[in-house]
Amino acid sequence: MTKDVIISILGNQNHLDSSPDEIQMMTTGTLTVTDRGYELRYEETEVTGMAGTTTVILIEGARVTLMRTGEICSQMVFEEGRRHHSIYSTPYGDLEIGIATRHLLSTVSQTGGTLEIDYSMEIDHGLAGYNSFRISVREKG
Repeated sequence: MTKDVIISILGNQNHLDSSPDEIQMMTTGTLTVTDRGYELRYEETEVTGMAGTTTVILIEGARVTLMRTGEICSQMVFEEGRRHHSIYSTPYGDLEIGIATRHLLSTVSQTGGTLEIDYSMEIDHGLAGYNSFRISVREKG
């Protein structure tokens, strides 16, 4: 079952070498019930600096996987208390990133809900900063 949804995103990035950044975005997308949980899908915009990129978020219990394809290609896995490594591909080259999830809470169901994730990010094995995002999903209409 797939539903059209409204997605509100509030993201915070706290870089070690610069001022914090906050991004707020509202967009449309789809929410699909899968065998293992939920899939949230939307197109990135100029607001995020990733126009031409599709984002898919798989919410599977205590594990959330964020995948981007298009101009930016990446996969980030979030599990509270765990660290995951992956490659983040940009038009300028690839980076090895590490994600250590400090907090993960999901109330997403087939009618919508929220997803909150707080994590630190390493780039090429060096701490790059602390990030968080809150995604709210509601049925369109």
